[in-house]
Amino acid sequence: MQQPIQLYYWPTPNGWKISIALEEMGLPYDLNLINISKGDQFAPDFLKIAPNNRMPAITDPNGPDGIPISLFESGAILMYLAQKTGQFYGKDERTKLLVDQWLMWQMGGVGPMAGQAHHFLKYAPKMDPPQDIPYAKDRYRAEVARLYGVLDRQLAGNEYVAGDDYSIADMAIWPWASLWEGQQQSLEDKPHLTRWLDLVGKRPAVVAGHALALELRTGSQSKTAQDLLFKR
Repeated sequence: MQQPIQLYYWPTPNGWKISIALEEMGLPYDLNLINISKGDQFAPDFLKIAPNNRMPAITDPNGPDGIPISLFESGAILMYLAQKTGQFYGKDERTKLLVDQWLMWQMGGVGPMAGQAHHFLKYAPKMDPPQDIPYAKDRYRAEVARLYGVLDRQLAGNEYVAGDDYSIADMAIWPWASLWEGQQQSLEDKPHLTRWLDLVGKRPAVVAGHALALELRTGSQSKTAQDLLFKR
């Protein structure tokens, strides 16, 4: 009997990528909560798995050649799980390359830029002392808008991000793009992105993965949590 994958997780966009993938692929997993507001990501046992002190991470007891493996970085985990199961990674080498391309686009663009937008628009102004920086707010709001424009144009000719089939690229991008309101974006001029957000968001596995420990997600942070998240 296959042993469950150990998922190290907190309900954030990067965490949702992996909870959604595990649900989509039908892989058994155990949930290990890493409360990033309390500093769980700095615990020595977790650092052995994720030396960059970030979640998500996984440990798969049924790794390559039957040997356990631990992985951090959400993009690497998605690629591993897709290769492990033979799912959501394209039907041929050409499609796989397109999936890789859009997965890397998310990792290098949407995730970092939307994350900075969230920080400067939502969290920094509420810090103690407040850090309300108009240049940073405008900079990241505009860059997220540009990236969502790229995505909307890609989706104009494709059902999903990398083509006709749903893939790990969609799983990577949807958690961040679904938070467009908090990034102070508009979808009025992005009908294809709007369609895709609704299409992916209705998938049962996406609903289940997104709901995992969602009640623990909060928009308010103590001074201690701010120091742990933003100053270490």
